Amino acid sequence: MKYLKVNWKHTFPKEPLELFMEIDDADMETRKVHVYPDGHRERADTNLPDQDTELSYVPMPPLDEINADPEFEGCWITREEFEKEWNKTPPQQGHDA
Repeated sequence: MKYLKVNWKHTFPKEPLELFMEIDDADMETRKVHVYPDGHRERADTNLPDQDTELSYVPMPPLDEINADPEFEGCWITREEFEKEWNKTPPQQGHDA
């Protein structure tokens, strides 16, 4: 697994500012955390999407391609860093952990 953090530089109040992703060997997301401008957090995994957060159906582009867009700034993070963000983000009500 690989772990990626992407900062999305925008002013849209209903879109996430920080995205944390766990990516498998086929470059597909297996878990994801979104952090929104108002501070609320959502997460999704292969079983449960959250209100506005779900996994992508297409492979993650290479990091240099992500960073080529001035709206995005991505970097690899450790599994521990991802797990910390995942664990800080409770599932939405009605979802199991």
